[in-house]
Amino acid sequence: MAGCSASDDTAQSQAPGKEQEKTEQYAKVLSVVEIKEVVKTPRKVCEEVVVEQAKPAKDEHKVLGTVAGAVVGGVLGNQVGGGRGKDLATVAGAVGGAYAGRKIQGSQQQKSAQPKTEQRCETVTDTSEKIVGYDVKYSLNGKEGTVRMSKKPGDRIPVKGGHLVTD
Repeated sequence: MAGCSASDDTAQSQAPGKEQEKTEQYAKVLSVVEIKEVVKTPRKVCEEVVVEQAKPAKDEHKVLGTVAGAVVGGVLGNQVGGGRGKDLATVAGAVGGAYAGRKIQGSQQQKSAQPKTEQRCETVTDTSEKIVGYDVKYSLNGKEGTVRMSKKPGDRIPVKGGHLVTD
């Protein structure tokens, strides 16, 4: 009978060991803290803007207006007075006409400006936060520890071979 008892004890002592292998062990989660990273994303923002664009002047130095003004002024000045006064009036008319012709041509060139739509762009940076992991405080066999996990755990973490299964 003593052999049977020993045999029964062995069977009983092996049975709890097999049960422990079959039952899963877990660590209790005490707290979870999100680990965040700031993400900066540049992007291009464009808008359509109406601008006045002057046509390129064909006569940038306003020679045509100056010459035409001088001729008209000289002719008109020549109509005034007589003798030496007539000569002075012609010169004065030519000078005044040249000045007036230059100014008139300049104002006409400015009036020929055309509205044009241009696209103006700038780069702006969007900022957001991204969760990159979790610092998890846990309790296992009466001891506390901390582990970083990539996924948020529930209220417990599985343990295999004495180690936490984190992923």
